[in-house]
Amino acid sequence: MKKRLMRFSIFAFILLFTLSTFLTGVQAKSSPKQESPELEKAEIYGDIDVTSDKQTTVIVELKEESLAEAKAEGKKQTKASLKAERSKVKNKAEKTIKKAKIKREYDRVFSGFSMKLPASEIPKLLAVKEVKAVYPNATYKPDSIKGKDVTLAADAFYPQMDKSAPYIGADQAWKSGYTGKGIKVAVIDTGVDYTHPDLKKNFGLYKGYDFVDNDYDPQETPTGDPRGESTDHGTHVAGTIAANGQIKGVAPEATLLAYRVLGPGGSGTTENVIAGIEKAVADGAKVMNLSLGNSLNSPDYATSIALDWAMSEGVAAVTSNGNSGPENWTVGSPGTSREAISVGASQLPYNEYAVKFASYSTAKVMGYDEEKDVQALNNQEVELVEAGIGQADDFEGKDVRGKIAVIQRGGIPFVDKAEHAKNAGAIGAVIYNNVSGEIEANVAGMAVPTVKLSKEEGEELVQQMKAGKRTAVFSFHLEKELGETIASFSSRGPVMDTWMIKPDVSAPGVNIVSTIPTHDPKNPHGYGSKQGTSMASPHVAGTAAILKQAKPEWTPEQMKAVLMNTAEKLTDENGKPFPHSAQGAGSIRIMDALKTSSIVSPGSHSFGTFMKDKGKQTKKQSFTIENLSSYRKAYQLEYSFKGQGISVKGTERVVIPAKKTGKATAKVTVNSAKTKAGTYEGTVYVREGGRKVAEIPTLLIVKEPDYPRVTSVTVEPGTKQGTFTVEAYLPGGAEELAFLVYNENLELLGQAGVYKNQGKGYQSYQWSGQINGSAALKPGKYYMLAYASSKGKSSYVLTEDPFIVE
Repeated sequence: MKKRLMRFSIFAFILLFTLSTFLTGVQAKSSPKQESPELEKAEIYGDIDVTSDKQTTVIVELKEESLAEAKAEGKKQTKASLKAERSKVKNKAEKTIKKAKIKREYDRVFSGFSMKLPASEIPKLLAVKEVKAVYPNATYKPDSIKGKDVTLAADAFYPQMDKSAPYIGADQAWKSGYTGKGIKVAVIDTGVDYTHPDLKKNFGLYKGYDFVDNDYDPQETPTGDPRGESTDHGTHVAGTIAANGQIKGVAPEATLLAYRVLGPGGSGTTENVIAGIEKAVADGAKVMNLSLGNSLNSPDYATSIALDWAMSEGVAAVTSNGNSGPENWTVGSPGTSREAISVGASQLPYNEYAVKFASYSTAKVMGYDEEKDVQALNNQEVELVEAGIGQADDFEGKDVRGKIAVIQRGGIPFVDKAEHAKNAGAIGAVIYNNVSGEIEANVAGMAVPTVKLSKEEGEELVQQMKAGKRTAVFSFHLEKELGETIASFSSRGPVMDTWMIKPDVSAPGVNIVSTIPTHDPKNPHGYGSKQGTSMASPHVAGTAAILKQAKPEWTPEQMKAVLMNTAEKLTDENGKPFPHSAQGAGSIRIMDALKTSSIVSPGSHSFGTFMKDKGKQTKKQSFTIENLSSYRKAYQLEYSFKGQGISVKGTERVVIPAKKTGKATAKVTVNSAKTKAGTYEGTVYVREGGRKVAEIPTLLIVKEPDYPRVTSVTVEPGTKQGTFTVEAYLPGGAEELAFLVYNENLELLGQAGVYKNQGKGYQSYQWSGQINGSAALKPGKYYMLAYASSKGKSSYVLTEDPFIVE
């Protein structure tokens, strides 16, 4: 286990400082720069307003090591001694903190507890010397694409619809006798319908545990629950791992355990996720899958820490990387975990179409769901209907049935725009840009065939429609047959602070067919198609079960390295390799992993940042090579790094006896006079007898990293009528932060506030609802844009949904 980064002062979220503002109406909470020498440094993530008496739940980490951490450090630790330490801390806290309530307690892979208390009392909790850190009880949701679920009718389903498991080689593994038999796999999710005929054989008498309702029945949320919508996500994930009926999962004879940590509507919190991880380890799981996440790009978040120590306890922890791509730095916790296997989503081979649409030269196909939908639309005269930015209510009162919806980019994801169009009856969509130029993204799996246009040609089309020209003909033709590619929605790394490459590997995650509950008593068990890194992760979890059955002596670290060493490198539609930050080491291949006779670890490496302004800077990294065979092997190594002024050299040849381990060292030098600021990728090539053993992805960053200075902004109603709470997430803080208000047509109206020297993490502001210091907004829908700059770099982000002024 690598040491965690040094933490900032624990006073980071409990003291206010005076802001320099250009506008009135917004008050901010942040932190001073001074540190407290008396207390161990800690970093608090999340929005914790300690000026409020509102009840909040936090995760408390103790200085006393967890059972897993103590074991790894060679220290003697017992559950009893940990319990005694927790009791001491709880007693101290409860004596000084008003209305405090201990909720869940942790000892196996995380040392601490969750506590509900008034936010204003958190400073007293932090003053307890045995407390190491405090984390917010963040919200987690499934990493599947909203609005893309498709329930398959009985007459539309056939067994071979699940193409993804055979594609990565699962069927060949079965023929070799490896089906995951005897391996316990934990599904930490929304629960699982263990009565589904394709899953019944995978469950024993003990099903797992429900941390939402605190009982031993981890079923999905049914319809009619007053707390929220029904769920089916965990059942879909479980089916991909181990279904054994009409559909066969990757490891069809694995034993499943379900841990319901996400409740009604698919929402859950940190305290239950950590509890689920702890319980899965205690119940003897050898693999765990977490197809869930949040937007925090940080390696030191509580859930990521728990997963790291679960790996040290012999459990292969597999997690989704997130669905916030295609930009870099979009990976979120727990995909940011140092040790767990983080998984990106790939699209299986598909056909790419070109389109001719009137005289619009920028017209291109963004994506589609099924080829038959494209063919049905081909050369047909259809009516066009303008539909704003494609929100659900943009279709209200409009007849788009059998027509094409014309939609402007912005506000919500492309896939949601297409889904709303389909729900309203449209058979296709045109999406045009909201900034000058063309839309770069292609999105496989759009609910209806979708054509994209530039801003200029889109606005011209809208003007033509207003002038009465409302029909069009779209001519499609097959342009390319594409191989496996990375899905555009799949989140990218690197990880903040550690600068690690994430994902580690990729697996199919687009239009994956698996088991679901229908919540229809007459026909309760069904099948559905979903997409997201939630669907990619269980492919890897199932593969890990197969590897563990075949190689029971392998540790989770060895399994992770093997999956990375033997992954297939993916290229884009032009044959250019996807960056390491998009695909990791590549797409998993089960049989190559089973047949390997060498393991190179780590499976990827970041050399971190090179900050020198003058001269040269050199860093080293060692790689371990295990010879698993019964004869001596000679390995040849080559090193490369893309970028002027970067040189790399290292061990060229290693001879390793049978069943032994050897080492190689790579040395990278950056010449600051010749190398421009930026992120650079490299590769370590390992061969044996001319055959590929592994291609190890590496990267380094020269000067200040280009991570986004702001990654999210939300606007919620405030405590007083007409006021609002504005929250922004600043991964590394900001020298300047500005909030700009736009109308629903994305026209700039003015500024809500401008601030200097804002702290790292979530920042929260109270806004009067006025722009430019005095002008009140009229009733209507608006968007908020947050712009942040720091260390010569800047970025901005828009609210996903409009906020309403009444």
